Amino acid sequence: MANLNNTEVIYGLYNDEEDLLRAVKTAKKDHLEIHDVFSPFPVHGLDQLLELEESRLHQAGFIYGALGTLTAFLGMTWIYTKDWPNIFGGKPYWSVPAFIPITFELTVLFSAIGMTVTFYIINGLGPGVVNKHLDDRITDDKFCLAFDKSQVNSEEAVAFFKTTGASEVNSKTI
Repeated sequence: MANLNNTEVIYGLYNDEEDLLRAVKTAKKDHLEIHDVFSPFPVHGLDQLLELEESRLHQAGFIYGALGTLTAFLGMTWIYTKDWPNIFGGKPYWSVPAFIPITFELTVLFSAIGMTVTFYIINGLGPGVVNKHLDDRITDDKFCLAFDKSQVNSEEAVAFFKTTGASEVNSKTI
């Protein structure tokens, strides 16, 4: 898979995700270099067909969560033992069971915010970013399989799309 940066692309639009999956299988069988696949929602099994690596976002989430846990636990330890050592109802200064709710909440908060920011940065999303796209209908109800025009013969690509059930074939420079 490659980014769409100043590349001339020929793409086919499909009306159904099953047609898209069959087209991807056929392209893989015919050893065609797939530039990218677009879908309005996640399609079960598409990642395996495209041989995509598993996301490492969950590892980042663990690191952010651990940072939140440490921040909460060390912050409360410092506050209740050094900065403001008050005795509440006869409990000790350093009461680990009392720290658990806040520690859990900061773990979840750091993990959620960290993974969201990481996702936006990795995918080039955020305020002011203008992303180029092939067709407006891809985000609504169409499925798209795209080939780089420099990698495939245009006539063969059009024939491929027609035989795999594409409802429409277009080309565009992105």
